[in-house]
Amino acid sequence: MTGRDLQNVTWRKSSRSSANGSDCVEVAEAVGGLAVRDSKDPAGAVLRFERDAWSAFVAGLRA
Repeated sequence: MTGRDLQNVTWRKSSRSSANGSDCVEVAEAVGGLAVRDSKDPAGAVLRFERDAWSAFVAGLRA
């Protein structure tokens, strides 16, 4: 996944983010997987996950 893959994605805030917007995580579906970023720094670092890795991460959180 490259920066170009993230140009036209739609970012969604986590339903677990705080109401005042200070602790927000955003997720986007992108070519080759999913991307995660801090909504307070949209130009900052983006974590990228393959779909299987993301599914395992979410399953671990739920367990």
